[in-house]
Amino acid sequence: MEYHNPVLLKESVDGLNIKPDGVYVDVTFGGGGHSSEILSRLGEKGRLFAFDQDEDALDNAIDDPRFVLINENFRFIKRFLRFHGIKKVDGILGDFGVSSHQFNVAERGFSTRFEAKLDMRMSKKSSLSAYEVINEYDHEQLKKLFFEYADLRNAGKIAAEIIKAREVAPIESSDQLKVVLKPFLFKEKEHKILAQIYQAIRIEVNQEIEVLKEFLLQTEELLDKGGRISLISYHSLEDRLVKRYIRSGLFEGEPEKDFYGNITVPFKKVKGLIVPSAEEIYKNNRARSAKLRIALKL
Repeated sequence: MEYHNPVLLKESVDGLNIKPDGVYVDVTFGGGGHSSEILSRLGEKGRLFAFDQDEDALDNAIDDPRFVLINENFRFIKRFLRFHGIKKVDGILGDFGVSSHQFNVAERGFSTRFEAKLDMRMSKKSSLSAYEVINEYDHEQLKKLFFEYADLRNAGKIAAEIIKAREVAPIESSDQLKVVLKPFLFKEKEHKILAQIYQAIRIEVNQEIEVLKEFLLQTEELLDKGGRISLISYHSLEDRLVKRYIRSGLFEGEPEKDFYGNITVPFKKVKGLIVPSAEEIYKNNRARSAKLRIALKL
């Protein structure tokens, strides 16, 4: 079974405008597809550092003297690059989707297809799992995550139903959770609604929004002038953050103007929004929601 089919492979690596002797970072190593493509374009003096917090990804490490795989969350990118003596890089690539491997291994609990314990941790070292979210979060916490991360208008009712069920007995598995959620899974939209709920829980478990913000704020300092970021998002929350940060260096509001009405921003976007071709989506259905944005450090 293939670990992960890299999305927008050529487009995302092209976006880095790779220099043969440059230093690059792949913050979402996974199956190593994007990293392999970057290495194929580097010369002998080029270097590539990759991050992945999932211990399973270590099995895919590439045997190449120019390559280093760091088993950590990319929210710590600056800290661990400095540990390796790297203060500036020429490009950073990120593919923020869940890997096919994580979806296809039942016990990881990411997929709605399998019966499994409530988990959804990207890193098995993490103390917070889907079990704690479902069984320990209060009504307001559950309502907030289902509304903000899944855009569910009936988030409060879903939260109330979960709390009512867990007062009888803990909700321990995906099948038990589906039974609790059944009143909200309308037949014609059952899979879509369930996927939205799972997405919301996964985002909370792995602090995906906070991690992305922390990471983006470090890219300005890490990138050399003329360096690039090439970032693939899969849901509107991520893409909105990436888009706003590229445009203004902020996540909300507008940058301050100087006395003359000018603004200073850290990045300049390269090209417009890039999405997968119909052919790529046909070959890899998980690519359907991918959005690639590329930017140049000013």
